[in-house]
Amino acid sequence: MIIVAVTDLAQAGTAPLSDDGRPGRAAGRALRRAAPALLAYAGTRLLGLVVLAIWGAFADKSPHQLLSARWDSLWYTRIAEEGYGYTLHLPDGAVHSNLAFFPLLPALERVISAITPLAVADAGLLVSSVTSLFAAWGIFAIGDLLYGRRVGVTLAVLWGVLPVGIVQSMAYSESLFTALAAWGVYAALTRRWLWAGLCAALAGLTRPVGAAVVAAVWVAAAVELLQDGRRQAWRTNRSLLAGVVLAPLGWLGYVAWVALHTGSITGYFEVQNGWGNGFDGGLAFAGFIGGLLIEPPFVGGLGLLLGVGALVRLAVRCVRQRQPLPLLAYGGAVLVLALAAKGYFGSKPRLLLPAFPLLLPIAVALARLRPVRTALILGSVGLASAVYGAFWLHGSGPP
Repeated sequence: MIIVAVTDLAQAGTAPLSDDGRPGRAAGRALRRAAPALLAYAGTRLLGLVVLAIWGAFADKSPHQLLSARWDSLWYTRIAEEGYGYTLHLPDGAVHSNLAFFPLLPALERVISAITPLAVADAGLLVSSVTSLFAAWGIFAIGDLLYGRRVGVTLAVLWGVLPVGIVQSMAYSESLFTALAAWGVYAALTRRWLWAGLCAALAGLTRPVGAAVVAAVWVAAAVELLQDGRRQAWRTNRSLLAGVVLAPLGWLGYVAWVALHTGSITGYFEVQNGWGNGFDGGLAFAGFIGGLLIEPPFVGGLGLLLGVGALVRLAVRCVRQRQPLPLLAYGGAVLVLALAAKGYFGSKPRLLLPAFPLLLPIAVALARLRPVRTALILGSVGLASAVYGAFWLHGSGPP
């Protein structure tokens, strides 16, 4: 489905139809246009895996296990193999139910494992590997659409060299979600309402932050309605209405299913509370940072404070850059949902991974440099990211 959507969107957007109008050639043109971004992005991921393998050889740990059989990936594997219903009761009273995990990734793992020789965990790695490329393609397409090809390439590579970029190669849902989010936002920006709604619905079946993609689609539709000459769009553009209605169905459908399964209308949020998660406006995170700032050596608190400040500054730059409102809505929603959630503070860098619009100001600035200088900067950052990713996975890793 993602392949079909990408082909359709690409030939409708960044790669116009060829002279003979054949979609196959248009898709080929779109792929050739995105090829530098995809090759450079794939290089960053390959570098990360090579460094991880070298580190693992010295640490006597299996890179395969680190990528496919730890933390959340174990929960996804269990859901794919056994379905929902598993609950873990911890000594401190916490209740961890697998209902906290949205169903699209384990469903794909189960289907792929059933039709191929791959084990479920390896199917998860395959999904992440393939969808990370589609995510990079979608991120490139947005950068290319707004600021040109060089910015698109730089933006895709920047996403790949994030400090926690190794998660893009894990059996986690971040790559799948970001692929759906990027193409959903791209579809909204280019007024492909049915594709936008479908991508948003699938993103809503992938992660709770799928609501951010819904926000992007709805904002894009609102902008369309308020433009001159489009005030009757609800009556004349049925695809817009269909996209708006379709967008939230994935997220709402899963939350409603959990409500029925638990017998409580707030069942999903109760499950999240059992994990210590939830939305408190950032009070718990602020308290966590404050606690680090009042105890020596203060480095952790200062680092987090500087990190949050940098994110806020990037968000302001995005506004000043006059990014399209749907893109601002998506990036802003991901940022708010990540920073204002309580619990698992160490996972916030991973939760921010889909917030690629925040990288656009940096991508525009880097694209203005000479290509050699840009390549040196991105290459150096990519190497540092690969080393950090290996260190991270051999330590605390992404909870």
